[in-house]
Amino acid sequence: MELWQIVLIAVALFIGLPILASAIRIVKEYERVVVFRLGRLRGAIGPGLVLIIPFVDTVSKVDLRVVTVDVPKQEILTRDNVSVTVDAVIYYRVLDPIAAVTKVSNYHYAVSLLGQTVLRDVLGQSDLDDLLQRRDELNKKLSSILDEVTIPWGIKTVAVTIKAVELPEEMKRAMAKQAEAERWRRARIIEAEGEKQASTILAEAAKFYEEHPVALKLRELQTLIEIAREKALVVVTETGGKYLGEIVATQKAIKEYEKRAEG
Repeated sequence: MELWQIVLIAVALFIGLPILASAIRIVKEYERVVVFRLGRLRGAIGPGLVLIIPFVDTVSKVDLRVVTVDVPKQEILTRDNVSVTVDAVIYYRVLDPIAAVTKVSNYHYAVSLLGQTVLRDVLGQSDLDDLLQRRDELNKKLSSILDEVTIPWGIKTVAVTIKAVELPEEMKRAMAKQAEAERWRRARIIEAEGEKQASTILAEAAKFYEEHPVALKLRELQTLIEIAREKALVVVTETGGKYLGEIVATQKAIKEYEKRAEG
């Protein structure tokens, strides 16, 4: 083989191998390749081995997995005029690769900006209490509004999650005072309910004692017995020593009888 033939083969290999390498594309299972031939849409190809014509076909690779968009913190004024800082996350996936490439330029950036706008609009129409207590409903509302815009782009919003709501320090202190006042209110209501129930029971007991004087006397004696356990106390009764003497004599007689029975 002559020298010029060797040089020609080397030049052909030098030029042909890169062209051949650029004509072969390997598309993963979770990817699709949108091919344009001379500017005209050919379709979405993949997964697997894909052959294209170099310098004639233009390709755009699209990822079909769920993508996370971290929405930057937004300063929002709620409907009740409270300034809050909200941090949210958007999860979306591409359903139609052709629409995602042909309908919108840089769909990831578009979804990010759209999420910021919708977040400010929806939360700006909500009260602070709704923002703190009804996040699930707000997340669903945000997701449905985003779907209305992104579905024509071939993009489905999987979920929208409000991560954090930051309140001003003045509002935190005011909410803490409100919570403390609420706890005091409940404690006073419980105490008043207890006094009401106790007074009702005492009224019933007084009525019973009025109908049964003997029961009242037994209750008095029981109270005296309980007081007598304190040795340092001296009990002075209104009725003098008559009933008390009878009680002491009875107790003494019982003890003497027990001693005789033991002996």
